[in-house]
Amino acid sequence: MSEETKTKEEFLAEFNWHNFEEGIDPVDESNLKEFEDLVEKTFIDTDSDEVVDGTVVRITDRDAIVDINAKSEGVISLNEFRYNPNLAVGDKVEVLIDVREDKSGQLVLSHKKARTIKAWDRVIKANETGEIVNGFVKCRTKGGMIVDVFGIEAFLPGSQIDVKPIRDYDQYVNKTMEFKVVKINHEFKNVVVSHKALIEADIEIQKKEIIGQLEKGQVLEGVVKNITSYGVFIDLGGVDGLIHITDLSWSRINHPSEVLELDQKLNVVILDFDDEKTRIQLGLKQLNPHPWDALDANLAVGDKVKGKVVVIADYGAFIEVAEGVEGLIHVSEMSWSTHLRSAQDFVKVGDEVEAQILTLDREDRKMSLGIKQLTQDPWTDITSKYPVGSKHTGIVRNFTNFGIFVELEEGIDGLIYISDLSWTKKIKHPSEFVNVGDTLEVLVLELDVDGRKLSLGHKQTQANPWDKYEDSFGVGTVHNGPIAEIVDKGATVAFNDDIVAFIPTRHLEKEDGKKLKKGEVADFKVIEFNKEFKRVVASHTATFKDEEEKNVKAAQESNSNANNAEKTTLGDIDALAALKEKMEKGGN
Repeated sequence: MSEETKTKEEFLAEFNWHNFEEGIDPVDESNLKEFEDLVEKTFIDTDSDEVVDGTVVRITDRDAIVDINAKSEGVISLNEFRYNPNLAVGDKVEVLIDVREDKSGQLVLSHKKARTIKAWDRVIKANETGEIVNGFVKCRTKGGMIVDVFGIEAFLPGSQIDVKPIRDYDQYVNKTMEFKVVKINHEFKNVVVSHKALIEADIEIQKKEIIGQLEKGQVLEGVVKNITSYGVFIDLGGVDGLIHITDLSWSRINHPSEVLELDQKLNVVILDFDDEKTRIQLGLKQLNPHPWDALDANLAVGDKVKGKVVVIADYGAFIEVAEGVEGLIHVSEMSWSTHLRSAQDFVKVGDEVEAQILTLDREDRKMSLGIKQLTQDPWTDITSKYPVGSKHTGIVRNFTNFGIFVELEEGIDGLIYISDLSWTKKIKHPSEFVNVGDTLEVLVLELDVDGRKLSLGHKQTQANPWDKYEDSFGVGTVHNGPIAEIVDKGATVAFNDDIVAFIPTRHLEKEDGKKLKKGEVADFKVIEFNKEFKRVVASHTATFKDEEEKNVKAAQESNSNANNAEKTTLGDIDALAALKEKMEKGGN
């Protein structure tokens, strides 16, 4: 005991209260003053609202009896000590006088209220000083957790539990954790705490240590923090690094989740970082040997390989012939056909294919493959299958301004020039004559084996109708038909499907001096026939002017004969006259 307590106890033990009350023993004023001072210092004023310390002196089934050095001992319900099931006699507890005296004259104390008042003082101090406090996670609530800190219910936001996203909040319930008080609302008596702040402080220290030691090529252990479509973020202990999807595996993958999962621990290698070392590029596949280094050393150009189609583009398909080793089959190497199509027309992702190695560059790790090389080149025996002059049926594959490409078989194409499509029709574009996908009869005109060129003709599969038209539509022949079109410098007349004659403007004149119009039917005389250029020129005017010319000529000839007859008659008259005169002279 302290000296102060001993003096008080000795004083009380020796003091004769009976004599004092009866007035028998006079009291020394100095002793009485000393006693009053001791009482004032030692005993608690029950009219005060202060939080005081008390000692548990007895525990009943329902209450704890606490001595606070007042005139009487106080009572506290055990319900207020549920957080402390190990409460025992002799324990010091904080109390607040709740009721001065109940109806039984008992002093009623409150540990809960005292704890709350003290708790607010401690929380405010912790917020000001940054002190780390312990808290008991009571339960989940919307957006976070409820935490008991010094007896006050504080709010722990979900975002403040850890530096990484939390998916299972229940794992923290009924756990005691360390926190920092980060916000206090005095008006509403709200307290916000954070566990993340402590982690971040530790991480910041670790981060500085890690960043200071970073080197390219260094292998570190990390934890998968986040997975995106383009890569994986790795927590290196406070420092985040990114493994790009292309650095996850030597084999081609569609999504990082095919290789890694959240919270997975793994070793990674540092590939690069910026000057501040805030952007760290990591690699995973680099920890394993490159598959090209393990590729069969005997593999060479010309060998056949099997693989799986992993990627398709319009220009070709990538084939994985070994794990992490790919070769490209260009679309031009998928078929002997010269008509380039999309790679999707030949293969699809996941297909198992066999191909031949066309090029192999181990240093640059590139390989090109071909499928068509596994079948015979159709041009090998082209001369026997498609000799000049032979007839065949092909499929129209595409047009150009100057002709049509016709496929005779896979890999064998020929060109029909626009002039070899028809004997009679004047075709400006192949689409006027045929459609893509149509079948067409053709005749082989020329064959260039070295240049892999085949010249075809369609009109040559039929006789030239102009051979027979040379007689039936020769110069001077007359034909009847309607004016089909009025064109520049004249008009056209279709005598049949093949013969369309041109009528010059001056040859459209009728006998009455007017000109023929579209749709008028008349006779036309052929005045020009050119088989080579398939040209026929005719005239309507010639059909009646030729007759006039004949009549004029006949009339001219008749007049000439008449003149001759007249001359003969006059001559005879003169001769007769001369003869008569001679005879008269001789008679005399």
